[in-house]
Amino acid sequence: MDLPADPGPVEQGGSLLLSCDQFDIELVNQIANLLLSGLATVCVHNTTGLLKVPAAVAVEMRRGMVVHLMERSETYLAEAAARGDGNPDPVEENCKDPTEIISDFIDDFTNSRRSVHSRVSGRLMDENKRGKIMEFLRAMRVDGFWLMDERKAIAQALLRNLDFRNRFRCPMTFDTARQLAEHRSQCCFRPLICTKPGCTATFSAIRAEKHDSVCPSKVLPCRQHCSENVLRRDMESHCSTVCPMTVVNCPFHRVGCQSAIPRCTIEQHNSDFIHPHLHYVLETVRKQEISVEDVKKRVQVLEESLSEFLKTLDVQSLTQRLEEQEEKTKKLEDELSKSQSTINEQKAKVRKLERELNKVRQNPNPA
Repeated sequence: MDLPADPGPVEQGGSLLLSCDQFDIELVNQIANLLLSGLATVCVHNTTGLLKVPAAVAVEMRRGMVVHLMERSETYLAEAAARGDGNPDPVEENCKDPTEIISDFIDDFTNSRRSVHSRVSGRLMDENKRGKIMEFLRAMRVDGFWLMDERKAIAQALLRNLDFRNRFRCPMTFDTARQLAEHRSQCCFRPLICTKPGCTATFSAIRAEKHDSVCPSKVLPCRQHCSENVLRRDMESHCSTVCPMTVVNCPFHRVGCQSAIPRCTIEQHNSDFIHPHLHYVLETVRKQEISVEDVKKRVQVLEESLSEFLKTLDVQSLTQRLEEQEEKTKKLEDELSKSQSTINEQKAKVRKLERELNKVRQNPNPA
């Protein structure tokens, strides 16, 4: 893609001046990363709800976003002056971090490129959409879609337009290349590489003190004041594991000693407190002996209680079974009683029939 051109020599008073134009490397890297994440966001929003995938619109969106950012950065001061915002000096508006201003520009561009479905789906970004943005961002990094050097060039161009007070770039100009070279070697924005073994960080000279305060490869005295010098990145591990000044519990802590002492003084502590430690041990043994006897008594009581319970359980079980049998017997008696009634009724019917039959036999020819 087309990159913003380097401004080159600056014309002033009819003569060309050579510009230092070195930047705060840390801020340039932040903006470069912001550009890539912004592109991932706009591509996902532009294709939400469509059959297209973010990669299909990445080239178009990148070109449009760069044009939008350059135009907005070039007119930013005029826009701030037009708004006024109650501030007589519109340049004061730019006291905001440039990354915040560029982030606002990217948000504006993203909103203007949202698909209809993305707008209808709501203002709040759901987790699914965040996941797609992160996935596409990783894919662009792996594929080298938008190289870091290209994004740095755009970041520097944006800073030229936004950094009115020259807080993040060097504005110095010189008549000759020799003057420029001498200045660049001393410029507060000159790039430096950390010289500590194991650290490859690059930063502007103006950030040297800040990097030194966080460099993981810097050797520091142990923060617990032992005699060791430790790498900053290893300090936590050193202090929590091997540092002789780490405060630990006395080895007799479990039996009663409540002392917390540096690891290196354990032997001296044990030597100084032999008698108290012995007392703690003997007291613990005595309590354990009492506890053993108490446990035995408790076991015996439990065994007796269990035996009584089992007896009670047997009686209850037997009683329940008897009740069940009584209920079955009663049921059978009821059924037998009903059967007996039925038999009596049938006998009565038979006797009645016999009487009628006898009458018929005695008088076979009724009148």
